[in-house]
Amino acid sequence: MYKPLPHFLTVQPSPIHGLGLYATMAIPNDTNLGLSHVKFSLSDKEYIRTPLGGFINHSDTPNCTKSGEGSCMITVKTLREIMPGEELTVSYTLYEPPPQSLGQ
Repeated sequence: MYKPLPHFLTVQPSPIHGLGLYATMAIPNDTNLGLSHVKFSLSDKEYIRTPLGGFINHSDTPNCTKSGEGSCMITVKTLREIMPGEELTVSYTLYEPPPQSLGQ
């Protein structure tokens, strides 16, 4: 049977934004949580998000990191132990902001 998330993760409302990923049990440091994005074209910026990539929220002090950016697949790994009930986060940007000119 297909399960969109590992058995130790669930989706819940997030104070960061909309819905987020939460640990249902302790997750050790340096755990590979799985695939978050898969490239679907020749462009480096065109990826399909998996449920893991679609529900993980941004933080300036993340507890997870992405690896494989620019490759065919991006995965997420914990940076430290995650406690039950804790939201999982990564550092990311949604777009590159345009340069700001002086005087605006």
